[in-house]
Amino acid sequence: MKKIITAILIVFLGTTACDDGFEELNVNPNNAEVMEPGPKFTNAILRASGDGFENARANLIYCATMMQHMAAIGGVWIGDKYLYNTQWSGAWFERGYNDMVKIMEDIMFQLETDPEDQYAEEMLAIARILRVFIYHKITDLYGDVPYSETGKGFTDNILRPVYDPQSEIYADMLNELAEATAALGTGGSQFGSADILFGGNQEKWKRFGYSMMLRLGFRLIKVDPAASQQWVQRAIDGGVMQSNDDTAYVEHTDGPEGINRNGNGQTFIGEGDDIRLSDTFINALSGDPRLRIYAALPDGDGNKKTSGSNDPALQQGLPNGLDATTFQDIPGGDDLDNFSEPNRNLITGEDDPYFFQTYAEVEFMLAEADIRWGIAGGDPAAHYRAGVRAAMKQLDLYELENKLLDVDYRVTDTEVQDYLTANPFDAANGLEQVNTQYWIATFLNHIESYANWRRTGFPVLTPVDYPGNESNGQIPRRLRYYEREQIVNAENYQAAVARQGPDQFTTRVWWDVE
Repeated sequence: MKKIITAILIVFLGTTACDDGFEELNVNPNNAEVMEPGPKFTNAILRASGDGFENARANLIYCATMMQHMAAIGGVWIGDKYLYNTQWSGAWFERGYNDMVKIMEDIMFQLETDPEDQYAEEMLAIARILRVFIYHKITDLYGDVPYSETGKGFTDNILRPVYDPQSEIYADMLNELAEATAALGTGGSQFGSADILFGGNQEKWKRFGYSMMLRLGFRLIKVDPAASQQWVQRAIDGGVMQSNDDTAYVEHTDGPEGINRNGNGQTFIGEGDDIRLSDTFINALSGDPRLRIYAALPDGDGNKKTSGSNDPALQQGLPNGLDATTFQDIPGGDDLDNFSEPNRNLITGEDDPYFFQTYAEVEFMLAEADIRWGIAGGDPAAHYRAGVRAAMKQLDLYELENKLLDVDYRVTDTEVQDYLTANPFDAANGLEQVNTQYWIATFLNHIESYANWRRTGFPVLTPVDYPGNESNGQIPRRLRYYEREQIVNAENYQAAVARQGPDQFTTRVWWDVE
């Protein structure tokens, strides 16, 4: 059942405005009017899923099209052409610090310095895990970013924090996860219903923490394989997600305020009219029952009410890298409605869930752990099958049986088995197979798709070489920083650029070595 989140409305108006940097990353927690951490934590979770602003720009315009889940011909959707837009590229940095980090650092300070010792220990552990989730998305997109000094404007008068090397950020994030998971027990948390991810369930937070450790541990695979294996093993031993019931997702609503709405869904209400599914993605879904859920052909009348179909012949993907002129040269290029779009009936609503991390992703990583090292039970095929099943079944969270009258779009058990029979685990190409499935399973969480693609190189994507592109005709390796940082935090910005490399699409982040 959808629930309208009202607790965050108290703080909503005071946290939506952008600022010029880091001057307001903390409020005085000793102020007599300080709010209890519960409502702020609700707000932090909603913020962490992203509003329409940053999801439209970073998650969809850039990552979705670079990862060839989607394609577009309009001038706004420039990601698959590798063009630079200052606002689009820096959006997750801007909102990440001004909205997400600001709130989390305030909560952390409040819990760590509570003079009356009124908050339970597990609250801090849970907050630490969410804090890692927020920071890792920022650093994975940009590389070296402010970390150790953020949130210290009030406590230490640090208004322009240094950019920490990503190697140091990762070391600390993994340590944070190790300590936070160790501090969690069983039973409920004092956060209670303010925790809209897991309802205060400490065991689920622990599994989420170890699953995040699994994700971040694998990020080290190219830069430090030994450390990667150690952290992956530690996560497995600690206890990662066990079923779809452990999946971390925000249950959004269609109001009453924007922050309650799914940020991807907000985009598709308006400027998403030009977006279509990439032919790369449509082709990958051939014979896949998820095709009818992800894809639908527009009806041509502008109301986008047609349903999806499992028949690939009735779904047509748009090639990446086209504009309004070159589009006319391809078959069907006389009408954009000849090409399939993300299914607006089922998966792009404002009241749809937003996934932080899923059990399906975990199973695919466990399959990779077995392929590489044999440390997750020694049966990668079993993890592959479990991952595919979980990925198909997690789509039930979109309430597929309710949105279209008298039609149930859920994937049946028989369809899952038929797909696995037709697409068994292929040991000779195991890494490509499980990470291609990871790419499918992270559809609409394109920032994660982008990070995992850079880590593994899978699926194999063919770059486009659009005229005037900013990456030498190659898929970018990072996004460029929020441009205002060059002015408001110039010294630290320049130090980061000098250390990491030019602030360009082609510069690789620390863990993405060639």
